[in-house]
Amino acid sequence: MTNFVDRRLNPKDKNLGNRRRFLRRVRSHVKKAVDRSVRDSAIADVETGGEVSVPPDSIREPTFHHARNAGTQRHILPGNRDYRAGDTIDKPPAGAGGGGGREGAEDGEGEDDFVFALSRDEFLDVFFEDLELPDLVKRTLRNTETTTPRRAGISVIGSPGNMDLQRTMRNALGRRVAMRRPSDERLDALRARVFELEAMHEPGAEARAELARLQAELDEATRRRKAVPYLDPLDVRYKNFEQVPEPNTNAVMFCLMDVSASMRQREKDLAKRFFILLHMFLQRQYDRVEIVFIRHTHRASEVDEETFFHARETGGTVVSTALAEMRRVITERFPASEWNIYAAQASDGDNYSGDSRTCVAMLDGELMALCQYFAYVEILAEEEAQFINSDKSGTELWRAYRSVAAEWPNFAMKRIARPGDIYPVFRELFARGKAERADG
Repeated sequence: MTNFVDRRLNPKDKNLGNRRRFLRRVRSHVKKAVDRSVRDSAIADVETGGEVSVPPDSIREPTFHHARNAGTQRHILPGNRDYRAGDTIDKPPAGAGGGGGREGAEDGEGEDDFVFALSRDEFLDVFFEDLELPDLVKRTLRNTETTTPRRAGISVIGSPGNMDLQRTMRNALGRRVAMRRPSDERLDALRARVFELEAMHEPGAEARAELARLQAELDEATRRRKAVPYLDPLDVRYKNFEQVPEPNTNAVMFCLMDVSASMRQREKDLAKRFFILLHMFLQRQYDRVEIVFIRHTHRASEVDEETFFHARETGGTVVSTALAEMRRVITERFPASEWNIYAAQASDGDNYSGDSRTCVAMLDGELMALCQYFAYVEILAEEEAQFINSDKSGTELWRAYRSVAAEWPNFAMKRIARPGDIYPVFRELFARGKAERADG
């Protein structure tokens, strides 16, 4: 029987099992509190965890009591000398009621919500539990893996072709030295001296004694040499290799952000918040997702994470340059036959006249066939959002992208006007099972 021992540290010195059972009991309240915390605080503060309030009713233990509509009921009714049928009875003043309960009492005492702290990992687990990249692994490549051998130390068993000669001879030498196995030089010297003494015509008493001693020593050395072999099976060592799985399907997310002059600081801040949330989601949920950052004005370029979020470059607006840069990177590094390709684009919708048609042609012509999923987020001014009451109205880029969304089910588009819109929109774009609903 296999026994598993959980040696992870308990958070705040609490019992980990009890804490998990409690979180399961109040999971719905925890989920609502986490969502509310995200809407009310900055996206960059999500990873710090937070406190969660749970109503007292949710943590009360079950109790036994008499059924109200069963069994023998006895009631004592007080007399009534003040009222008749049909009289209107005034509501008693606060605190004057005779009923008991937790919520109200004559002295004004009550019971506060139960507040407890979520650790960073618990907070993020709840935060991202029902989100995923739609259709992460292509159906034609799903669950296919290759393995590659990797050195994993030394083993006492293996094939002759993997024998580690250096380690084997080192072990053999150490064993022969420890067991005092006579060397070839020592045996050759003894044999030579014995041959000289035996070749003497008339050896003296001293020569005969030396011959007897050397002959006995040679016999003992020969015996020990046979008893202690030069190479023993215990000395042999092999190079050990283990097969490491190497998935041949990977995912890449392209983050395309408009940083042109039409994107004011407010719009840029909302776009950055969305991409920070996306970046944190990918790092938290997936091990093998490459992220490519592309900024664009009237020209686009691939940048690193620091430049993407903090550079101050600005200029004109030509959205198609970002799509062209994305296509170039796909061609050079991420062939569609081996990679699952995703893209998220954020812009205020302003574009150079006529360039929106170019964007549609690029998406319809090639990019959407390569992408598993493409999400477009348009940043609106709060005043503008109040006047837009239909998806059919909007900027030239928005109207152009509507034709792409109508043609391709893996293209999604949403609008953001306030910081509180970011998380709901993000959940709609990356809700679990989105791809299956689109295919159905």
